[in-house]
Amino acid sequence: MTSTTILLKDIKTIGELYKNGTLHAVEQPKYKFRDLYLNQISLLQGDITKLEIDAIVNAAKKSLLGGGGVDGAIHRAAGPELLEECRTLNGCETGDAKITKGYNLPSRHVIHTVGPVYSSSDVSRKADELASCYRKSMQLAADNNLKHIAFPSISTGVYGYPIVDATHIALGEVRKFLDCNSEIKYDRVIFIVFSDKDKSVYEDLIPQYFPSLEAPSAAL
Repeated sequence: MTSTTILLKDIKTIGELYKNGTLHAVEQPKYKFRDLYLNQISLLQGDITKLEIDAIVNAAKKSLLGGGGVDGAIHRAAGPELLEECRTLNGCETGDAKITKGYNLPSRHVIHTVGPVYSSSDVSRKADELASCYRKSMQLAADNNLKHIAFPSISTGVYGYPIVDATHIALGEVRKFLDCNSEIKYDRVIFIVFSDKDKSVYEDLIPQYFPSLEAPSAAL
């Protein structure tokens, strides 16, 4: 562990972000308020390779053999053993997810998921593939008894997925998964962003999917 490692206890929950004014209630959220989620969901701007948690999600290429952006950063931080394990996995299809150890990362595991390359002529299929990335990553973490998972903004870099559309999908899939799998006890689901722009989008949209107590009654 290095001095720059980010511990779970130091990552603010959305409950804390509502209290300090970072997040603001909306009049008509998409989902009902659930107190549990205020302490279960986090938003963080920072470096995903520094998180000391059970699992970070890698926005990987189909080969799983590394690349640019988040993918390259995770492979560099994890060291060559990650690449060696990835070579044994025979790649990964778009929308699917596979798990490895974290090696030199503070995170115990890496969940590799392959997001879609965005196409405005095939929006529905791309949305389904992106939704599957979040859903299958959540299920894979649960299957391995992992209690914390951190998601980057999948497919919004060189794959070109519009950040607002992608964020709606990310938040919606995590909310639906938690609602439909109440027997699975996640201690924390973290959305981690790099840029100020992405952070602003998440701050605007989180209250629609994970409303605060002050929000009026939402739709089912």
